[in-house]
Amino acid sequence: MALFEKPLFTFEMANNHQGSVEHGKEIIRELKKVTEKYEKDFDFAVKFQYRDLDSFIHPDYKGRMDIKNVKRFQDTRLSMEEFLELKKEVEAQGMYTMCTPFDEVSVNRIVEQEYDVIKIASCSFTDWSLLEEIAKADKPVIASAAGSSLADIDRIVSFFGHRKIDLALMHCIAEYPTLDEHMEMNQIALYKNRYPNLHIGFSTHEAPDDLEPIKIAIAQGASIFEKHVGVATDTITLNGYSASPKQVDNWLSAAWKTYRMCGVSGKRYDPSEKEKADLAALQRGVFASRDLNPGEKIDNNDIFFAFPCQPNQVLASKMSKYTSITIGDTEIKKNQPLYLNQVVIRDDTDHIWEIVHHVMKIIKLSNVVIPIDSSCLVSHHYGLEEFEKTGVTMIDCINREYCKKILIMLPGQSHPEHMHKKKEETFTILYGTLDLVCDGEKRHVVQGETVVVERGTIHSFSSETGCVFEEISTTHYADDSYYKDEQEFVNPRKTTIYLTGEMLRDLKIE
Repeated sequence: MALFEKPLFTFEMANNHQGSVEHGKEIIRELKKVTEKYEKDFDFAVKFQYRDLDSFIHPDYKGRMDIKNVKRFQDTRLSMEEFLELKKEVEAQGMYTMCTPFDEVSVNRIVEQEYDVIKIASCSFTDWSLLEEIAKADKPVIASAAGSSLADIDRIVSFFGHRKIDLALMHCIAEYPTLDEHMEMNQIALYKNRYPNLHIGFSTHEAPDDLEPIKIAIAQGASIFEKHVGVATDTITLNGYSASPKQVDNWLSAAWKTYRMCGVSGKRYDPSEKEKADLAALQRGVFASRDLNPGEKIDNNDIFFAFPCQPNQVLASKMSKYTSITIGDTEIKKNQPLYLNQVVIRDDTDHIWEIVHHVMKIIKLSNVVIPIDSSCLVSHHYGLEEFEKTGVTMIDCINREYCKKILIMLPGQSHPEHMHKKKEETFTILYGTLDLVCDGEKRHVVQGETVVVERGTIHSFSSETGCVFEEISTTHYADDSYYKDEQEFVNPRKTTIYLTGEMLRDLKIE
């Protein structure tokens, strides 16, 4: 919903209106003055607290001024009409309205007065009768968990999720004010990881001049924030956790700066042009180790890397085993730099990782378990550009007296005719189908079937559907594969890729 598209800063008025509508309006107007310069980047809400004091306080305790909170609630009491007047002032100032109900009657009043959001206080987090009434309101809910157990938090998340009610969860320490050593800021990251589909926030009760918690909360991934606010007068003194307008300004300024420092979230950042230039200036450049002629295709023996590099020079970071360079129409003398406009660079890196993506997609569809951090060989007999037609991907699992590999064929891919003199193989189809030719005899092998390929057997295979199969064999030797048309193969014909568990976990299948 639009309410949570930007970071939301909520100003908790609680009882700081002191039972005066005019003083409450003054707080709202002072907050508006402070927030105007942050409205492009942040959303703002003012929150009230509703208690039906006639039913909320036990009959035997009404009028008991010796009980702190009973006295505070009664001394600052406002009527529903007065609260509505304050709510309208918040709306007039362009801020969202939020309210915390502490009893069922108050929930109904919040609905009648059409507040934007219902807040659940930490002390009411597991008040199930109240929660049932809040759920009926069918409004977005922000809940502070404070000292609740993970089991209780799980139940609350499930409760509102089952009812399809927007829920945001706030880390909160219900200690007023909260000492630094009790802040438990890592709970925000815990919530983010445990409830990835929820907006996570931070309800703060530290001393209002302490700006470190808001910085940490933002860095941990919080996007909703709440602070008690008020305005001091000659007769009104703010408590140890309520912020004045000036302190709110400092708080928002620290948040704004922190967001700028934290940058983008959930994706890799785009480096600035200055960062690119600064990095390039410190890298080695590519230089000719001999005179290079126009149209000549060169290899690593024809170049060397050295510092300093020149503007628009080919950099060492652009060179890899997947890169080839052809000189353009200009001769390059020994020790001279290779400039980007003088050469044609072919970089197959993207093609290699595109192949890996297709291969891993089949692996994931097959539900075959790949040992963590396996070695992966992409075999491209006639070059990478022909891999989708001719080739195979091999996952090397173990190679001792026995050997295990997992082989993956792309749809429509074939593997050339060959034989082994030392190795005997057994293929078991784990996914898809394989068309196998052994000594001229064709066989269509389906999932679950096993085929033995004895030493000296000339064999080839292909797959129309795509296939994952397991190879169990005697020891594999690198020089034990004999191909009929090996002289036509490219060199090198295999590329090693190091697979990690993150690659499979991060792979998205459309």
